[in-house]
Amino acid sequence: MKITVNGTAQETAAETLDALLIEQGYGEAKVATAVNETFVPAALRLEQRLNDGDRVEIVAPRQGG
Repeated sequence: MKITVNGTAQETAAETLDALLIEQGYGEAKVATAVNETFVPAALRLEQRLNDGDRVEIVAPRQGG
């Protein structure tokens, strides 16, 4: 299916947000996620189904000073 991840159109076989994170190489990383501009808590990622055309944002924390 075609989705947009962090502003970039992509093809994915992932059916859930959790599977997409694994596919994208995030695995167990601490990240914030949103689907179609709605925040998805880590505990709900396994249940969050993805659909063709969805917009996904994955934000990893950064250290800075």
